[in-house]
Amino acid sequence: MDENEVRLFFRNFKEVDLIQIRWHGRGGQGAVTAGRILATAGYLSGYIGATSAPFFGAERRGAPVIATTKLSSQPIRDLSQIISPNIVVVLDHTLFKSIDVTQGLSNGGWLIINTPDIINPSPKFNIVYVNATKIATDLGLVYAGVPLVNTPMLGTLLHVLPKIDLSSMHKALEYFFSPTALAKNFDAISQVFREARVIPLNNSVIKG
Repeated sequence: MDENEVRLFFRNFKEVDLIQIRWHGRGGQGAVTAGRILATAGYLSGYIGATSAPFFGAERRGAPVIATTKLSSQPIRDLSQIISPNIVVVLDHTLFKSIDVTQGLSNGGWLIINTPDIINPSPKFNIVYVNATKIATDLGLVYAGVPLVNTPMLGTLLHVLPKIDLSSMHKALEYFFSPTALAKNFDAISQVFREARVIPLNNSVIKG
């Protein structure tokens, strides 16, 4: 493939149109599944480009896990790992003690945290936080004694990505869950959306 063919291949890709989301969780929390559901909801909402990928590291329950989602109004040609995310979603607030979850997140980026308390690691970021663990527990979203917070946390992203709404999220869930499980997960997403606290720097959202 020569230089002109490479340019032709990337002709529809504009980095400015690319929204990059990085998920941080622990093994067994479902970060990879959450990334896939978000990509599906994004595609159903009109994002032409929508991809999701895991980052394989220590594959044991409880170990830190990373997953990624990319959304774009253009076809996505770059399938590499995310280095500079626009949004970071943290499924377990205790990860702040062991890894730098905000690495690469630019000033003005969005940091979304599942936490029972307010956490503001830096005044440089927009913050969304919610106690998704409590919501999942109250609604019976528990497996082997562990609250399933991955799907509920999708509700926080509706505040940041207004192009994706509850209707699109519901349609996306249909690809992943049985009707009974879908109803319970959608209830959790809706409650997280209602209860999430949004602390923006500039009263702005990512329009996509």
